[in-house]
Formats: sequence, C-alpha cells, structure tokens
Amino acid sequence: MIETITESIDDFLSRHVTDRLATDVERIVRAAAAAEITPRFRQLAAHEIEQKSAPHDLVTVADKRAEEYLTRELPALLPGSVVVGEEAVAADPTTYEALRGSAPVWIVDPVDGTRQFVHGDPGFCTLVALALDGVVLASWTYAPALGEMAVAVRGRGARLDGELLVAGSPAPGEDLRIATSHPDYTTDDQKRALLGLRADGFAPRPCGSAGLEYLAVARGALDATAFSWELAWDHAAGLLLVEEAGGAHLTGAGVPFAVTGGNVLPFTAARDAATARRVAGALSAGA
Repeated sequence: MIETITESIDDFLSRHVTDRLATDVERIVRAAAAAEITPRFRQLAAHEIEQKSAPHDLVTVADKRAEEYLTRELPALLPGSVVVGEEAVAADPTTYEALRGSAPVWIVDPVDGTRQFVHGDPGFCTLVALALDGVVLASWTYAPALGEMAVAVRGRGARLDGELLVAGSPAPGEDLRIATSHPDYTTDDQKRALLGLRADGFAPRPCGSAGLEYLAVARGALDATAFSWELAWDHAAGLLLVEEAGGAHLTGAGVPFAVTGGNVLPFTAARDAATARRVAGALSAGA
C-alpha cells in the first residue's frame, strides 16, 4: 500500500505540480494579498477585528476576504481539488476532514500572524500548501509587508525570491536559537516539555508568525522551532520549506510531523536532522 501511494504521489507531482502551476499559485497568492490584505494593513477599523475562541485568537476582515479569494481561485488550477482554510474550518470544523480524503487539498492560512497584522507589525504572511494523501507536495509563503515570497516543491528544492534556500547547520558551540510556542497555546504537560529547552545549549524565545519562523529556519537565521499545536494551515507550508532546504522535523514520538494530525506534541523543525534530534530529546527530557 505504501509503495502504491508513493508511486501515485510521484506521478501526481510529475503530471500536475509543474512550473506553470507553481507560477500560477504564486500569482494568485500575490493577487489575494494585494486585493484584500495589504490595503488593510495599518488601516483596520475596530469593527473589522473580531475575537474567536480566546483573547489571543483574532480574525479580521482581511483574513476572511483573502481566504474567500484563495478558495475561489485555487481549485480552478487543479480540477477536483478542495480547500481547507482556517476561517472556513472555524465556521464548520467538519471541513478539516478533507485533509484525510483522497482529493488534492489546498491548505490555506490567509493571514498567519494575525496578531502582528492587527498591531501593524510587518511579521505576517499568507500560507498555501498543496497536499495529497497527507503528503505536502508544494508550498508558498508570502510576506507582503516584507516583500518576500518563498516557494518549495517536494524533491525540487526551496527558493526565496528565486534564490535557492539552504538551511545549513548551526554553528558549533553556540546556543541553539529556538522559536517556541507562546505559553497561552500550551497545556501543562506541554509547558513541562518546553522547560527542557531551559537548559545550557539552548536559547528559546516565543514565536511570532509560524510561517515566518519556518522561513527563518530554512534560510539559516533560526536553528529550530518547538511548537505545541498541530493545525495544518500553520505548519504544512513551512515544514516542506524546511525539508526542501535540507532540514528535518520530529514529533515527540520520534517520527516526522503528519499534517493529517495525531502527532505527539510538542514537535520540532530544525536546520538539520542532528539538531532536530537534539531538540526533540530535550523536549522529551522536559516532559
């Protein structure tokens, strides 16, 4: 069964995930941001910002309209594909189940880093990933306020504004720079696991936009992440970006993160496999 799925994915990659598709998705992502996000940056009215399930969980009119734009345009590029978007799932949680279906899935986070966006901080991005059978095949990370676009295709590398990304390895002897989940997003057990990073050799800090933290790992500006939640739209695009830049990711079970869920948390993504093992080990020790 695994061989059959692998062959099917390889065939899908070669036939459908073409340079033309990558370019078309990039165009649509840029257009969605230009139409619905950038004009509202530092221009939001109070009534255009809402609180979702918790005080730190915000949504804006830009999130909603950008997702509507992407949901309208992306499936037309790949007939039979479906969209799993953060705001659509907030309205109807059953739509998340499409990640476990047989159709190709566009995984969309219209504004990753909504808190930053609301506060006028340029550290936010739009995330789009294409997955099949739980395998992420391509991803787009666009930071409109920073003017950066990162694209990754499985087996073909990752690029930032056209330049190849190489994560490299951390400098020997230096503390590992790690972006970690904010305490507001963690359970008591996860807090204990993250305490494993409060040790010699680690330099943890709270994370910002997950998508931009993954980009920082992929470009070698950050050594690792340690996250305690598994919503696919926050991680799918960035994890492929890190993989294709030469990095690795591991859950608390010692296996790679699965976008379909059921992961042992927290998990890490790192510049190389050795660093991923080191961070995962520290998280296990903390737990």
